[in-house]
Amino acid sequence: MDLLKPLYEQDRLHPHFRTISDGRPGRLYQREELQRWLDGFPDRDNKFVREFQTTFNSSFWEIYLHAVFREYGFAFDWTYPAPDFLVSSADITFTVEATTANHSIDATPEWGRPMTAEFFEDVDFNELNRVAIIRLANAFMSKSQKFQDKYQHHPHVQGHPFVLAVAPFEQPGFNLQAYRAIEALLFDYYVDEAEYLANPERFPNGLEGKSLGSVQKDNGAEIELGFFDCLRFSHISAVIFSNLATWGKVDAMCGNPDAIISSVWSLPNGEMKRTVSRGNEASEGITDGLRIYHNPFATTPLPLEVFRREGVMQMWADPYARSLISEQAENCLQSRTAMTFFVKDDDPSCEGLSEKI
Repeated sequence: MDLLKPLYEQDRLHPHFRTISDGRPGRLYQREELQRWLDGFPDRDNKFVREFQTTFNSSFWEIYLHAVFREYGFAFDWTYPAPDFLVSSADITFTVEATTANHSIDATPEWGRPMTAEFFEDVDFNELNRVAIIRLANAFMSKSQKFQDKYQHHPHVQGHPFVLAVAPFEQPGFNLQAYRAIEALLFDYYVDEAEYLANPERFPNGLEGKSLGSVQKDNGAEIELGFFDCLRFSHISAVIFSNLATWGKVDAMCGNPDAIISSVWSLPNGEMKRTVSRGNEASEGITDGLRIYHNPFATTPLPLEVFRREGVMQMWADPYARSLISEQAENCLQSRTAMTFFVKDDDPSCEGLSEKI
């Protein structure tokens, strides 16, 4: 499967695809890493290359998931066209449906505003998280409905855990939501960082979570939070999530010495470790930044052992104590910024040309 040979004129290609396929010599590291992720991934409907080049994010997310599952040693069954993945681990088989949270029709897409200093100065975290929650809910509900309308009737789905894999790409700066929005959506657990920064003296023990109950859409409709706090979505066993499965992960893993990787890792002692390294010295792996949220009300639960691994955060709720339980939350990748430097082909002495992805 040749993903990077353009099939269309430039104006039909996704902005991210135009960037990564521009043919500059420094892209070799990235192309080789992407090909490693793609190895063994079939184009079952003969549309994958076209979709990768024209819509990008959803296809990239599927490639990432494939690489993750292969890293875990899962066995793939490509016999059926849907859901997206039918995989087996040891003595359990489960299905995974991939989806992305995207911008609404009248909103600015995630690639539509540059990540400048002015952007970060102006960002309203609560508004960013509100939009993220709404768009994540939209993606979640759409796939939940598809399961109920179609997937649950398939013999290869019945009796097995059904997992949603959701990635956020819904607005400029989407990565800044970290995991605040998804945890608010699933467990009605929200950390108001703006409130903490404005009044740190009120939080002597650091950031605290709270219940929002609901969020309001632009049209005034309310979305009730806590999708995993009741039986409503018992057909969904778990959610796979990562806000760090972006092109920056390719940069962090491809070994390019011209890439600078800045990362923040949580440590078991409660502290945060900041690292800055060249791409050929970075230690990030494919599963770093991965988060698994389990539904305590699932009809067919996904065993914790399936994704248990150092650096992979898993969270679930005790529905009786009304408390959240997690593992590896204090031993995982929290954030990462990747910057790759390129040199103009016609002027090897020209430095400082860079881009963040």
